[in-house]
Amino acid sequence: MTVTKTSLLVLDSAEPVELAGFYSAFLNAETRIGENPDLVEIVGHDGVHIAIRRDHGHAPASWPRPESSQQAHLRILVAREEMDEAEREAIGLGARPLDTKDNGGPRDTRVYSDPAGHSFTLAAVS
Repeated sequence: MTVTKTSLLVLDSAEPVELAGFYSAFLNAETRIGENPDLVEIVGHDGVHIAIRRDHGHAPASWPRPESSQQAHLRILVAREEMDEAEREAIGLGARPLDTKDNGGPRDTRVYSDPAGHSFTLAAVS
């Protein structure tokens, strides 16, 4: 017998509702708060399904410094021709660029931190 399984990436945050608002707006997704107010889900089109869990002691990773690992991060896929617009949208919602060493032209990946300090990457797809 095979047991059906699925997975859900859960990010920790001191303020899960606020962080869920960032990802919901950026991913054009819906925020869902169930019976447990300390776990907020973000569900959208094209298989988007992540969650934010309240952790009062959450300390963001200090990526890219080696003494604090990157931990998990999201890789958000964007059409190559829409990378600049996706970047403007992310920053407008509160993301902070982390990888700015090569801002001289088009790049296939761009690294940011969300408002709670988790890193995520915008990656171009053809």
